[in-house]
Amino acid sequence: MKNAEARGFDAIVVGAGLAGLAATRRLAGSGLRVALLEKRDRIGGSSAMSGGWFALSGTPLQRSQRVDDSEAVFLADMLATGGGFADESLLRALVARQALALEAIDRADAWTDELKISAGMTVARAHLVRMPDLLGHLQREAVAAGAVVLVDQPGEGLVFDGTRVVGIRSGGAVLAAEAGVVLTTGGFSRSRELLELFVPDQAAAMPYGGVGNTGDGIRMAWMLGAGLADIGHVTGTYGQHAETTDDEHELLTANYLGGILVNAHGERFADESESYKVLGSAVLDQPRRMAFQIFDARVRALSRPGVPLSDMDRIEELGHLHSAPTVAALAHALGIPADALEQTIARYNDAAIGRREDDFGRTGLVNGVGALLPVEIGPFYAYPAVTAMTSTYGGLSVEPDTAVKRVDGSRIERLYAAGEVAGGFHGASYMTGTALTKALVFGCEAAEAILRS
Repeated sequence: MKNAEARGFDAIVVGAGLAGLAATRRLAGSGLRVALLEKRDRIGGSSAMSGGWFALSGTPLQRSQRVDDSEAVFLADMLATGGGFADESLLRALVARQALALEAIDRADAWTDELKISAGMTVARAHLVRMPDLLGHLQREAVAAGAVVLVDQPGEGLVFDGTRVVGIRSGGAVLAAEAGVVLTTGGFSRSRELLELFVPDQAAAMPYGGVGNTGDGIRMAWMLGAGLADIGHVTGTYGQHAETTDDEHELLTANYLGGILVNAHGERFADESESYKVLGSAVLDQPRRMAFQIFDARVRALSRPGVPLSDMDRIEELGHLHSAPTVAALAHALGIPADALEQTIARYNDAAIGRREDDFGRTGLVNGVGALLPVEIGPFYAYPAVTAMTSTYGGLSVEPDTAVKRVDGSRIERLYAAGEVAGGFHGASYMTGTALTKALVFGCEAAEAILRS
């Protein structure tokens, strides 16, 4: 890390997660004097806590596994997942600029061979990337190119000269930014105040996400009249154990592999193939604000050690996975009525094998894709999980070049935003992996916008 000897820069980036590192690396690599500010004592933000899934289409890994995907299908899936509320111009830009993400991951040699279908997808599009390798590589390249990285230094307010943003206040001083400021400060998952203000029905979700994600960028841009997008659609994510720590992101989606969800009464309450954001809201309405993922030995055998969302082995090591030889015994261990759970599973199994329609319209494993599996082969398993506010996929209103817009649609000159702080990409729900993809792509795009200005 370096300390700033001067207070004048060409550009300032606020927030050192994936979007911030991507923007800083590109700006510094182009010869600009750049400062990267981070409010915490470490680099990475929510990106470092994430599972590492990127949504990408037409990749070499997809082709090697004979997955038929395209930019058009990717765009159609995002539009459908967003329920008509996402900004199509932003989604088109994301799809068109995927090469920026592919290039960065290639340079970092951070790919894995993991590819799967997940929430919001009609084909396997979620690529697992080694996040420590990617983040570390971007940071090393940025510093090598001359970027100044300042930790323990939060942004406190934007400096506006009446025409454009010219710097930022931090640590009692003003840091000048001749070419512009990029906000990559993350969301507001750790701000109870903003959650109560924007989405009070979600405020009971377990706080998670980057510890520094308290809405700093939104507050600063708000002071200049910035507009907001998607804020009212922010929801928690279902699938996290109540004892999850910041050091280990424990998340399981056995329901996408063939399991079902039941509440504390042993009853189903939703179509388990829906996005874990949709399920997150549904779980908050259940008794004790939690739900059990119930599955059998066939699903348990699908565990992928070390793979986020599918690592049942690790969850069992942590003592969070319950098992029993029979459904009745499992119900007894969980403290829920055995007859209710047995009846629930029997009705679901009848639907799974086509004897009746499903009570909640479930037709597939995930997003309506994949044949349903009856829960019938012992031993039987249960994972108790809650809704966690891992991220807030709504934020500042931006143009496709990441310029921040006012409430009247005009641009706030020389102010840009990328990553979780930017809204408009997700609409009513969320496709797995699009958060990291947009952070990397539009972090780079924010830098390009500054270079073009």
